[in-house]
Order: sequence, then structure tokens, then C-alpha cells
Amino acid sequence: MSTPDDLTIDYEENGILTTKQLDKVILSKGAWTTILFRYQSWVSASESYSEDKYTIRRYQKRNGEYTPRSKFNITNAKQAKMIIATLQDWTDEK
Repeated sequence: MSTPDDLTIDYEENGILTTKQLDKVILSKGAWTTILFRYQSWVSASESYSEDKYTIRRYQKRNGEYTPRSKFNITNAKQAKMIIATLQDWTDEK
């Protein structure tokens, strides 16, 4: 039986960690679990990792196992900051 703490987006291909998870925050737990991950992608051309990227993943728990159901990728810091600023504005209105 897995838990949200066990979930990762680390992905290895041909001996190379092509998606390297740097951090995660569990936003919600239950039958539907939402996790925000910070990660880097391997860039073959430069043989190095990309700048930090972010993704929000939703998992559905069924029979004690988590299955990925949806994701939203935030591809750079500029986009992340725009999302943060917009959410801050919206939540400050209340």
C-alpha cells in the first residue's frame, strides 16, 4: 500500500535520471491527492539539468494504490511568479 509520501516524479531512462524531483508539497490527501512538485529535466544537448520547473499532479487512490489522473506543468519561474501574483490578488480581495 502506498502513501502520498511515496509518490515521486523521478524518472530514469537508459540509466539517466531524466526527470529529477527536487522537492514536493502535498496540497491535499484522500481519495484524490494533489501534490506540487519542483523538478529539473535532463537536457541531452548540454548534458546538464534544466532550470527548475514545477508541476501539479492529481492522483486517485483506488485499492490502496495511487494512479495519476491529471497534471499541470509550470515551465519556468516567470510563469510561476505570474500564477503566484494572480492567486495572491484573488485571495486578498476576500
